[in-house]
Amino acid sequence: MNGKTQNKLKSWPFKEAQRVISSFGKEPLPSQILFQTGYGPSGLPHIGTFAEVARTTWVMNAYKELCGGDAKIIAFSDDLDGLRKVPGNLPNKDMLAQHLGKPLSDIPDPYGCCESFSGHMIGKLKDFLDTFGFEYELRSASSAYRSGDFNQGLKLLLERVDQVLDLILPTMKEENRAGWSPFLPKCEACGKIYTTRVTAYHTDTVEVSYTCDGMFGDVNGCGHSGKTSVLNGGAKMGWKVDWALRWFSYGINYEMYGKDLIPSAQLSSQIVKIMGGRPPLGFFYEMFLDEKGEKISKSVGNGVSMDEWLAYAPVESLAYFIFREPRAAKKLYVDMIPKTMDEYLEHLRRYPEVPDDKRADNPLWHIHKRGSDVPEYQSPVNFTMVNNLVSALGMEKPEPEKIAEFLTKYDPDISRYSEVLMTLIEKGVAYYLDRILPNKVYRDATAEEKEIFLSLKAKLQEPGATELEQKELQSLVFDVAKAGDMDPRAFFGAIYQVLLGQEQGPRFGSFAKLVGVPRVIELIEQRVG
Repeated sequence: MNGKTQNKLKSWPFKEAQRVISSFGKEPLPSQILFQTGYGPSGLPHIGTFAEVARTTWVMNAYKELCGGDAKIIAFSDDLDGLRKVPGNLPNKDMLAQHLGKPLSDIPDPYGCCESFSGHMIGKLKDFLDTFGFEYELRSASSAYRSGDFNQGLKLLLERVDQVLDLILPTMKEENRAGWSPFLPKCEACGKIYTTRVTAYHTDTVEVSYTCDGMFGDVNGCGHSGKTSVLNGGAKMGWKVDWALRWFSYGINYEMYGKDLIPSAQLSSQIVKIMGGRPPLGFFYEMFLDEKGEKISKSVGNGVSMDEWLAYAPVESLAYFIFREPRAAKKLYVDMIPKTMDEYLEHLRRYPEVPDDKRADNPLWHIHKRGSDVPEYQSPVNFTMVNNLVSALGMEKPEPEKIAEFLTKYDPDISRYSEVLMTLIEKGVAYYLDRILPNKVYRDATAEEKEIFLSLKAKLQEPGATELEQKELQSLVFDVAKAGDMDPRAFFGAIYQVLLGQEQGPRFGSFAKLVGVPRVIELIEQRVG
């Protein structure tokens, strides 16, 4: 990519990629830039996991495009984190309850198919990321600590523990400061990791003394006292120090995190400097909100899940939603899928018109692997149109092939886009059956509305009405409403409520052209008379 094109690119991934390049100043760029994303394997991957990896991927791809350099994403899983409580959606709860407080990598798999609890969840993470074609290298805390990846950093942290304490203790509540340590030794007696309390540091032997007498949620320590090396998995670091340890040990250059982690990122960056390293560039993103504007929570179960979105729309539409304004809080709930899907399809239609030197700023360029696999789609048929067609045709068991055949009458060229079309129909029908059909409430037309409906029916039965274009069909509604002394907007509402059983609906002209004038006449006869 030439310099002039680089300077024109304004989308946020390119701005972030330019930050990465500029952060080295006059220094030569490293042979490989390392991006990192984090994952807690106490539960299954979710929509936030997808969002963070997708956004990081877009910045990485923008970096490669700008300078042609090499880059890699490390997907890091903290499987040494302790299990705080038994998840409500997992089997073998009694077995899991016996292992509370232990590292996730030391707990048996409740499903009985993998070597550990975290092994199962990390396997799900890998399947999840592979499904969407992400390029990444998977690493885990258990492997990193036990293999010695972190040993150099652990020695430095032990030597400079007083500096770390001076930095972190003032940020804690006063009642939590006494006895706090960044080191979390694993109890040799009970195997728990968050119930141990460091009682002495031994820099000469690279060890810590500890007593297992703390509490971790409802879990009590066993009372054992001992001494352990902090190297090779004998101890792990607490969250903010652990984050800094990863950055330092792997030389991470860039990481994203939620807005709620800004204070943690700031502290972790300062700890990296204490260790003599260079903290990575950070980028915070806003949280997803549910329909009520409240933060989405896995435990609460509000908002929309990954499975729900993919049941009603392809992953590319979700990627499009996530791409837009990462620093703006966005409501994420099931019933905004149609709008997002239609916006995504509109971008597909316009993509061929985008000049070559501006395509890299288009969301589709990022979503579809640097523009390498943007599907062709030039049809006016969208998600809402499919829902309206199924609704108007009154199909109890919609058949995708018949819907496609019907849409061909509306757009004779639509068969050219069969791949996009059939996905659109499949997902649109699923959304209609699950979200629209159960909520339909038809009302009877008032006496005044009935007269206007019959006038509209008469107009539609006139010779040549079946050949009218959308604008002409739309004008008919205005004409008959005004002739009947009714506000056209009120009559449009009546059309939706009486004929379709919905509070809102499509423009009448496009709807009538889609389903056909004879079908509109049938609906009026069925619902009005």
